[in-house]
Amino acid sequence: MAAPLRLISHKLCPYVQRAVIALSEKGVAFERIDIDLANKPDWFLVISPLAKTPVLQVGDTAIFESAVILEYLEETQRKPLHPADPLARAEHRAWIEFGSAVLNDIAGFYAAPDEATFKAKTLQLEQRFARLEARVAASPWFDGESFSLVDAVFGPVFRYFDVFDEIADFGILAGKPILARWRKALAARPSVQSAVSVDYPALLRDFLNRRNSWLSGLQVRAAA
Repeated sequence: MAAPLRLISHKLCPYVQRAVIALSEKGVAFERIDIDLANKPDWFLVISPLAKTPVLQVGDTAIFESAVILEYLEETQRKPLHPADPLARAEHRAWIEFGSAVLNDIAGFYAAPDEATFKAKTLQLEQRFARLEARVAASPWFDGESFSLVDAVFGPVFRYFDVFDEIADFGILAGKPILARWRKALAARPSVQSAVSVDYPALLRDFLNRRNSWLSGLQVRAAA
């Protein structure tokens, strides 16, 4: 009998969403437990050496770091989401790392304390997505007809822009028709949709307001 899976989660964490999407695509049963990262339970600190989500508990064993969780699921569950070819698989892993770099840039974007920093982060993101535009097949997925772990990584990335777009058009995704097509396909994918709760947009808007950043001020003015 397979060990039960428990995914320790935070409602806004994009790295958690990766794991949820992969589990959903593979049809794996799991229990999701959301915690407050601003008030971490003691039991969570015991099982998460880096004090971050996600953590996948497999029976009595805790696996931390989303990339490791994704690889474990690839090795132990049906319906592979990596390409079979070793070179293509390595390239996909590299683009997953690129997705993590984009998430770091997004964090810098929404946390930028002043206009100059904000503009620099905006440009940095635009350049990242320009690089991605040159690689993505988007027919309909990252590399063609098969949904992959790279798609699972970028579904949460584009979800941020559903809220950012309500604040203003920052031009980050402008003039990138391939990414627009990919973003639309990802937004319609059931596993991507179900990776967050229905209150995700409101939670993200509240999170942004509490950053006291340049974007926070723009959001307040946009809502006025």
